[in-house]
Amino acid sequence: MTTKWVISPENPTGKAVELTAEEQSAFDTAKAEVEADIAENGTFAERRIARDTKKANDKASGNQKLKDLGLTDDEITAITQ
Repeated sequence: MTTKWVISPENPTGKAVELTAEEQSAFDTAKAEVEADIAENGTFAERRIARDTKKANDKASGNQKLKDLGLTDDEITAITQ
């Protein structure tokens, strides 16, 4: 069984208590949902890295396409900033 830390006027430094059956069920359900999300989509850090990588790749691709049209680096900077 899982425990939680309870702080109260009677226990100002805190006390570990076991979860009720209802709390344990809610905890297990939430944990399973989080684990399923991580399995399907990766961790928050992995998703952030993928997003940042895609953004950088899209920017480089867009800049290259503008260069292929004949724009200079200064012109590209001027229209994208």
